Amino acid sequence: MADGIVLFAKNSGQTSFSSLFTIKHGLNTKKVGHTGTLDSFADGLLVVCVGSATHLVKYITELDKEYEAVIEFGSETDTLELTGNVVKTAELPKYGDFIKAVDKWTGENDQIPPSFSAIHVDGKRLSDLARNGKSVEIPSRKINVYKSEILDCRNDRNEKCTGDSDVVKYAHVAFTVSKGTYIRSLARDIANDCTSCAHLAALRRNRVGNFELKNALGYETLPKFCIDGFLNQKLLSPEELKSRERGLEEDVKNYVFELDEKTAVLCGFNILFLKPDFISDFQNGKKLNKSMFENQISEKSFNAVFCQDKFRGLISLENGNLSYCFVRSGI
Repeated sequence: MADGIVLFAKNSGQTSFSSLFTIKHGLNTKKVGHTGTLDSFADGLLVVCVGSATHLVKYITELDKEYEAVIEFGSETDTLELTGNVVKTAELPKYGDFIKAVDKWTGENDQIPPSFSAIHVDGKRLSDLARNGKSVEIPSRKINVYKSEILDCRNDRNEKCTGDSDVVKYAHVAFTVSKGTYIRSLARDIANDCTSCAHLAALRRNRVGNFELKNALGYETLPKFCIDGFLNQKLLSPEELKSRERGLEEDVKNYVFELDEKTAVLCGFNILFLKPDFISDFQNGKKLNKSMFENQISEKSFNAVFCQDKFRGLISLENGNLSYCFVRSGI
């Protein structure tokens, strides 16, 4: 069975869960896990852990992410994206006001997640409550939008916006954000701040930490992401999606990032070398000591432990205390 990380380019109209079947079949394994879902309407990068690498899932989800979004102004849906039901309409915003709103929401802010999301409140998934018509108070969370870049704006005649007084119908924006940031909510809040409303018309995830979409299996089959691309898009049918998946299965093995030092760096881990005399102690989970390692342990990131060119596990250092995150077995 393969151990490692697979980068997969999910297509719009496909769930993150169904995307895993391509990897499961291609590698003949059931032990897979993704490091963050993408909504069905969205496309882009899924970072999938396979075999013993599934232990890394919760640590890779901490990484920042990069997206491109097409925001459609004038209507808001219950899901905050194009497949939902319209719940609000408003006048289109002015281009100058939109620019100011994007700037306002760049940096650290409080965000209220969408009611249709996987977040749990009082032990129940928000999306399940929303589908049953139940409303609950959704607590806000701290997010950080590290960077926002407006790539294109069009008015209601699909002409480029050039002056502050031009109205905005569609906006193509790139965002670099912290863990837990919902781009759907970001579109809603930006629209509210320029006295309008909006929903996401399209979304693509380009990067997770150091992992990039351009290196993912199936990347070349994705359409160009832009406003015109959205307006002229033709979604693949279920049969076409299945055909795409079958065509990619044979190539999965060529897209496995092995659990080596290079992959650990891509995951954002510090590389730590275990002294050979302590292999048995480490594998058996005995108390950790700094003297077991050849180099300095990082307190700012997780530490990927290697010895004799093999990945042994992950440890952390917090307030001077060393602890195991997980130990890789069977090596």
